[in-house]
Amino acid sequence: MKCYICAEEGKSTDAVAICIVCGMGLCMDHAIRQENEVWTGGYPFPAEKLKETLPRILCKYCSIALKKGNPKGG
Repeated sequence: MKCYICAEEGKSTDAVAICIVCGMGLCMDHAIRQENEVWTGGYPFPAEKLKETLPRILCKYCSIALKKGNPKGG
């Protein structure tokens, strides 16, 4: 798989990750790693935010969209 953003720029670079939201292949230069909050407590609603976080890989488009949707700015 090749990096989609590099392909848009006319380059051919191997992908090293996939955006967890849209599935776009990403090279090291375009992969954005963000930490994801972890909640516990079960159904129907999580009750407690844990100190640990989980990493997620995003493309620049999904990262911007998620930050716009978060009133705290990510």
